[in-house]
Amino acid sequence: MYKGVLVLLISLFSFNLISQENDSIDWLSFEELEVALNGNPKPVFIDFYTDWCVYCKKMDKKVFTKTEVIKVLNENYYAVRFDAESEEKFKFGGRIFVNDQIGRTRNPIHQIVQFLALRNGQFVAPTLVILDKDFKVKSRHFEYKSSGKLIEVLKN
Repeated sequence: MYKGVLVLLISLFSFNLISQENDSIDWLSFEELEVALNGNPKPVFIDFYTDWCVYCKKMDKKVFTKTEVIKVLNENYYAVRFDAESEEKFKFGGRIFVNDQIGRTRNPIHQIVQFLALRNGQFVAPTLVILDKDFKVKSRHFEYKSSGKLIEVLKN
């Protein structure tokens, strides 16, 4: 009896691990990205968002939860999510990035966002940035993308 229950529990636990394996995007921090790029270069997808952005939240619920989006991102890209107004300080590419606008403006934009994600000197949320494996900007998208539109962008 004990062995039967143990086998059942192990089976259920294993099934649960397998089913959870690809049900979310493998988001990285910029520091984790640097390590990954040094080990195995591949294209990078960056989602710059803000906590107050309605379309960012909509993408979280309706786009980044879709199986095909998850699959394409996890298989073909390193994916990074970053709050454009973050106070986080980190090192990337031998440079320290900070949010030097804190206390100076109402919506302080982090240096990494200023470096990668401005349009006409302004940040618009959400901004999606795709970089090639050499970390050169391939494309920028300054708007909400449905799952179908995002998959088109990611596959091109």
